[in-house]
Amino acid sequence: MLDGAQTNLLERPRPLTIGISTRALFDLEEEHRVFEEQGVEAYSKLQRERENALLAKGTAFDVVERLLALNPSGSTSLVEVILLSRNSPDLSLRAFNSVKEYGLRIERGSFTSGRPVAPFVGAWNIDLFLSNDEGDVQTAARAGTAAAKLGSPPEERLQIPEDEVRFALDGDAVVFDAESDRIFAEQGLEAFFEHETKNAQVPLNRGPFGNFLHKLANLRAQVARGDGTSRVRIAIVTARNAPAHARVVYTLRAWGTPADEAHFVGRNEKAPILRALGAHIFFDDQQKHVLGASGVVPAGLVPGPHDPHKPIIPA
Repeated sequence: MLDGAQTNLLERPRPLTIGISTRALFDLEEEHRVFEEQGVEAYSKLQRERENALLAKGTAFDVVERLLALNPSGSTSLVEVILLSRNSPDLSLRAFNSVKEYGLRIERGSFTSGRPVAPFVGAWNIDLFLSNDEGDVQTAARAGTAAAKLGSPPEERLQIPEDEVRFALDGDAVVFDAESDRIFAEQGLEAFFEHETKNAQVPLNRGPFGNFLHKLANLRAQVARGDGTSRVRIAIVTARNAPAHARVVYTLRAWGTPADEAHFVGRNEKAPILRALGAHIFFDDQQKHVLGASGVVPAGLVPGPHDPHKPIIPA
């Protein structure tokens, strides 16, 4: 029979769990070039020589730091971050030394000595996996985990507000499934608008980031400020425009996952919108939008069911 303390432990909701590669958290591009050009021995030698040298911040550093800052003091965590690295255990010291120096509460990880890390995404119950390795990202996504391949960090880092983290997500084939994409691809734009208008109040099915959005919305509710404003700010930035916008709104309402902002940009570029809303990270399934966004905000490419270079649902 369980006592009260054990019962409370079992009922405690699992924290939002982020799995991240060391190269996504820190700037390891120089070391990675040495690995590619000179091999593993030269790479290992360089890492050991720099074991106590602080690593520079990588693409996902800011969003990770801001998420961890949401944790209350004490043992209970609302957010947990797991390091997943192809480095060897021997070379893990530099990563954890830098984690400690930056004051990040990251205590767990897997270091595989070159083996793919994707199999450990499920083992750690990861809700969102961020990496620079396309193979690991593809494998994690096929297994049902929200995953994105990150590029280089933008030159500018947003510093304000300090107690807030801002997520921006594309809609179709990211938060939602690719049903509407397929209608456009197979039947054209007119059929797409007709279908979305007819089904405006029929909720879309969850896409690759659908479950993650639910977890993020739960975290948003848990850490809201006293006046009800969000410390976890969620924005949908989609190429849809009216009248196809309505189905997005009704779907979020049906899911119980309210967004703080929605931007229906049509044919306009997403990057200026992302910069204006101050996103700390952006996820899209089209290479064009990710490349455009990455100059102003950290951005991740979500594996999708179609060619990431081919435009989907133009307004």
